[in-house]
Amino acid sequence: MGRSSQAIEPAEPNLLEITLAAAKRDAQTVLPSGDLRRRLTEGVKIRDLPTIPDQRGTITELFDSRWDFHPDPMVFAYCFTIRPGYVKGWNLHKAHEDRYVVLQGELEVVYFDPRPGSSTYGEVCSIVVTGHRRQIVTVPSWVWHADRNIGNVD
Repeated sequence: MGRSSQAIEPAEPNLLEITLAAAKRDAQTVLPSGDLRRRLTEGVKIRDLPTIPDQRGTITELFDSRWDFHPDPMVFAYCFTIRPGYVKGWNLHKAHEDRYVVLQGELEVVYFDPRPGSSTYGEVCSIVVTGHRRQIVTVPSWVWHADRNIGNVD
């Protein structure tokens, strides 16, 4: 039996093809070395704080002057919480720099740099600090910053 002489109409694109055609690749966030790829606001420093577990629990060293992490002495320390979904900010300190450590939960720290002589003048920078990877993070003086709880615990 011969083939039909009717023309075969092209099939409509399926939903997968439509969504793939419209998809945009995410920007690279992690380098092959495992380091995060991002431009930090000038003066922001981050240092990992390893958490050491044993059968009794864990220990995390929060600060040691021998690290040479910050030129200013540790003068005061305080603890704050933010309810899930809430923001504290905008804040700007003229006379001191903050140093943050998150012990539990997830915090987005957003910086805005209004300093005319800074290499990051006018830029916004966002970093996530989490209890899953404890770090000490600086907030330079004269930089606007806001803190947002992006987790589900205080």
